[in-house]
Amino acid sequence: MQQHSPAEVGRRTVLAALAAAAGGISLLAACGKDGFSKKEPTKPAATFVFIPADGAKAPSPTAEISVAVKNGTFSPGVKLTNASSGKQVALRGSADKTKYTVDEPLGYGVKYQWSGQAAGTDGKTVTLDHSFTTYQPTGTVSAVINIADGQEVGIAASLMLQFDQSIEDKAAVEKALTITAEPATEGAWAWLPDDNGSRVHWRPKEYWQPGTKVSMTGKLYGLDYGNDAFGDSDVTSNFVIGRSQIVKADAPSHEIVVMRGDQVYQRFPCSYGEGDLARNITRTGVHVVSEKHEDFYMSNPAAGYFNVHERFAVRISNNGEFIHANPNTIGDQGNSNVTNGCINLSLDNAQAYFQGAVYGDPVEVTGTSIPLSSADGDIYDWTIDWPTWLSMSALKK
Repeated sequence: MQQHSPAEVGRRTVLAALAAAAGGISLLAACGKDGFSKKEPTKPAATFVFIPADGAKAPSPTAEISVAVKNGTFSPGVKLTNASSGKQVALRGSADKTKYTVDEPLGYGVKYQWSGQAAGTDGKTVTLDHSFTTYQPTGTVSAVINIADGQEVGIAASLMLQFDQSIEDKAAVEKALTITAEPATEGAWAWLPDDNGSRVHWRPKEYWQPGTKVSMTGKLYGLDYGNDAFGDSDVTSNFVIGRSQIVKADAPSHEIVVMRGDQVYQRFPCSYGEGDLARNITRTGVHVVSEKHEDFYMSNPAAGYFNVHERFAVRISNNGEFIHANPNTIGDQGNSNVTNGCINLSLDNAQAYFQGAVYGDPVEVTGTSIPLSSADGDIYDWTIDWPTWLSMSALKK
């Protein structure tokens, strides 16, 4: 055995102690606060959030429909496809690539399929594979509008929507209707009694200002009308108000005076309703020109005539009142009222008036014993005073 001197033993003992101390320092430097090494946190995988959610009620085809990704971003190529036709739906993507929203109306009762991929923050790719079906109502309701795009109309024209069924939730429909005018014009919607379906009219408080540009939009497609009936299409109308023409028709005067603005434009002798029977009385009130025909065949069973050929007939109400030519009353025009309720003119005068008349012109009849009313057809808007008209809104306060 090798012998060591006491000095060597002491030196080795000190070196061993120093080495142990150094090893301890190294161990402490390699450990955390608790004496264990820390690991990087696990990053979450990408997940999808759908509107409507899984199991939710089938959405209206105009409801918000979207897909979003959490903890990731979408890869290019996200699609929503009509499962039956294969047609792709227009989508609007967010700038941060985390959401896609449907950007066009969908169909009723149609299945749609989401597809695509997203990259998660965990570095893994997940596949988008999800479908839903839109709501299929019991029935849909259509609406027609009386004024076509680009049409020029008279200063008394109301905007009219006629539905082919009765509407239960009239307030919902009215909220979906927007009308703007330049210059701004005070007016309101009013629901008139159903006539082969519900109908709503918008009229200004006073006659339109000539030259007014009017735009109406009705976001009716996908709208719940109540009773499981939904709108089948949107409606729009963009039109302009033409020149101011008002027919002043005072029955005792035996003439009509056509005003253009504040100037007399035409003055014609005429004959009004005879007034011997209620059915022969020309109604007092603001009538509105609704149509005109160069040749028209008139029938009045109560008066005993059928399919009588009349010329230059301008309809002013749906109770059978026209301004038209009638050679048989030439001798009475300007001095006697002998008609069955129409306003008769000579052939030349009727043609001259006919040529200048447009849809929406007011014809203000005065001086007879029976007022124009709802019994006289579908355009009696101007016989209703303004407070009453406002009360006929489904959104009345």
